[in-house]
Amino acid sequence: MAVTTRLTWKEEKSLQQLLGNVSLRLLYKSRVHGDSPENMLRKCALQGSTITVIYFHNSQQDCILGYLTVIDYDFIKPKVFFYSSFEKDETSKTKAACLNTTQKITDEELAFYSSDNKIFSVIPKNSRLFIHDVLRERLGLNLYGNFKYSEWEVFRLEGIKDVAGYVRKRTRATERRNELLEDLRAYKPYADLVSEIRILLLGPVGSGKSSFFNSVKSVFQGHVTRQAAVGADLTSITELYRVYPIKDGEDGKSLSFMLCDSMGLDEKKGAGLCLDDIPYILKGCIPDRYQERIHCVAYVLDINSISNLSSNMVAKLKQVHKEVLNCGIAHVALLTKVNNYDEVLQDDLLNMNKSMTSKTQVMNIQRMLNIPISNILMVENYASELTLNPLKDVLILSVLKQMLRAADDFLQDLP
Repeated sequence: MAVTTRLTWKEEKSLQQLLGNVSLRLLYKSRVHGDSPENMLRKCALQGSTITVIYFHNSQQDCILGYLTVIDYDFIKPKVFFYSSFEKDETSKTKAACLNTTQKITDEELAFYSSDNKIFSVIPKNSRLFIHDVLRERLGLNLYGNFKYSEWEVFRLEGIKDVAGYVRKRTRATERRNELLEDLRAYKPYADLVSEIRILLLGPVGSGKSSFFNSVKSVFQGHVTRQAAVGADLTSITELYRVYPIKDGEDGKSLSFMLCDSMGLDEKKGAGLCLDDIPYILKGCIPDRYQERIHCVAYVLDINSISNLSSNMVAKLKQVHKEVLNCGIAHVALLTKVNNYDEVLQDDLLNMNKSMTSKTQVMNIQRMLNIPISNILMVENYASELTLNPLKDVLILSVLKQMLRAADDFLQDLP
């Protein structure tokens, strides 16, 4: 008789958000093979990296909790990553934490210790779980004391080579994304001079302006969304000047910044965004259309097309840039469609790395518009993806944070 998992499709997808595109092969099921940590160890030994899934019910929600044991042959002891996943508003939320632990297995208990403190244990005798406050906080769990679980399963990970490196980077990226989200939710414009920052997205047709707004909104909503229509042909999807407030997915409140999406620049005369409108957009001088001034301009450019920009397009970009400089408005360049986006951020996920593969394009933009290299940012928008990627989220939020810093500098220099 075949042994089948109780892992649902949604739960498997939530684990793949943590692990990447891996296959899970069921090795051990407590209701079939016995609720015994020692039996599990004997059956799963020498199977490589495994993930243990523990099922429980909490606050009218079905949740999974557990740990990932990564066998890294550069180290004697396996690494352990703890994770949790639960349903919230029909969306799976997954968090992970990496802690230095030692493992102790007996037939009565499976326990993990950090600095001589027990931080996690499974007690089969009464189907109880124990989670230390430190780990509970890292995983975002509203659980207290011991609580009961219904079953646990162990899976072997297949289809990914460097599991340790991949999960470590994803875990670090998830933590960094949460830090950035917290910072941006709390952001207020410099000295409260304005109620919200307005960032204008300008660039050629198809460069990714609307996609950037969709990507920012997706990260704050916690799932991929496509409010602004996007296109890949040679005509601009955005035919009007649109102001998009960004709302927090947690409480629905509008945040202290907005993205302003404009019609794309076209190299043909009389087509695309009218350059005569630019000064009015920047100063907020057209009633009912451009009612508030712009605090930061982002020149959005496809990194793969920079070398192929026509002389007419370059001339239009320079003309726009001249108007921006005349108004003294902060500005950055945003290079989109960066294929190697996971290499753009340095290992600490704090600073951008102008890698060799993008250095030529960065220097081209620097020479074209005379923008400081520190203000040339890179991003990969969400396009056809169905789920969020924490590495991509960190890049999107880091870019947004840099734009807000530039806007604050503009406000600080106001007379």
